[in-house]
Amino acid sequence: MQPPLAERGIDLSSSQVYRLVTERPERLSLKVLMALLDILDCSMDDLIEPVASASSTAKPKRAVGDADTSVGSFRPKRARIVPRPET
Repeated sequence: MQPPLAERGIDLSSSQVYRLVTERPERLSLKVLMALLDILDCSMDDLIEPVASASSTAKPKRAVGDADTSVGSFRPKRARIVPRPET
């Protein structure tokens, strides 16, 4: 795998190539991905299986009830500054 990658301007160590082939990569540059697609003569759908992330499947939490949940109810009351009475 190293020689075909090197022909396309990608220099990976033997350990990087081993991890790329045997493990699920955490991240992959587009340049490496495009080189792999060219070397293997396949499409992106052949190499990558889309999986929904946990954050995209979770429904947003919403407040329930009749209570006023606007920011206005959490704001402090405005202080009124008055001059000291003369003694």
